[in-house]
Amino acid sequence: MRLTSLGVMLVMLSLISAVPAFAADKISGDVIMFHAGSLSVPLAKMEKEFEAMHPGVDIKREAGGSTKMARMISEVGKPADIMASADYVVIDKNLIPKYADFNIRFASNQLVLCYTDKSKFASEINADNWYDILLRPGVVWGHSDPNLDPCGYRSVMVLQLAEKFYGKKGLYDKLIAQRKKEWVRPKSVELISLLKTGNMDYAWEYLSVAVQHGLKYITLDKHINLSDYKYNNFYKQAKVTVSGKKPGTTIERIGKSITYGITQLKDAPNKAAATAFMAYMLSPEGGLKILKEMGQPPFIPAIVPDEAMVKKMPAELQKLVKVKK
Repeated sequence: MRLTSLGVMLVMLSLISAVPAFAADKISGDVIMFHAGSLSVPLAKMEKEFEAMHPGVDIKREAGGSTKMARMISEVGKPADIMASADYVVIDKNLIPKYADFNIRFASNQLVLCYTDKSKFASEINADNWYDILLRPGVVWGHSDPNLDPCGYRSVMVLQLAEKFYGKKGLYDKLIAQRKKEWVRPKSVELISLLKTGNMDYAWEYLSVAVQHGLKYITLDKHINLSDYKYNNFYKQAKVTVSGKKPGTTIERIGKSITYGITQLKDAPNKAAATAFMAYMLSPEGGLKILKEMGQPPFIPAIVPDEAMVKKMPAELQKLVKVKK
């Protein structure tokens, strides 16, 4: 069947409209992304997928504790296009309004206690006795640094909430007294190698990290694991003091459900490519699908707190979010 010129044009237009916004434009150059270590595995897959669509783009990622990554931008002055944090509050406190205009909440998670077959008492531990196991002599367990990594202060919050939930007065102090200083590492993903080599018995991690690295884990009650915003009134009983923006200062982190955030920096060196990658990452058919496959529940659509923030975002991203307090 022969198509008329009008028919050919209509077919071409339908094909173009079927292409996602993140794949439609020709873009090139480096995109510098600082992000939480817990996003390393899904972002590696996103990077590969996006670069296949855009061979001229090179996504350059640097992973670490979210607080540390944000401070690399705000205090050290490192150039970056995108910052993705395991706690959206880190972006609010360190980057907005001076370095960024918006903060998109795109995923949740929960804290779990990870272990391997090599871990002491691995055959005994369960959701009811985990704290007794951690208190046994010779058991090595750890978490990331609360001053550098949200997983760190969230791990401490879990211990505080466990005391309240189980009604065991003094449990938190006993656990902290048992934990040695060298068992606290700069970022949570560093603990994985210690687990796998048998140098650590148990480590606090995000569920997504446990799934992605094939670790065994104990799932905790929702009152403790920080997974559900419906329990925020219980979570807010947990409070952890961490280092502030300036040396010698401190701030208090209050317990709340785990919510990841992402932003594009105001002075992003490659704004066009950065926006395209964020549009891909926040697409239900793109990055959010990968997160879901890898054990991390995404928000579909992603969330921003008000209409004023929506207006500060690139047009390509505005249609991928909804306003929710």
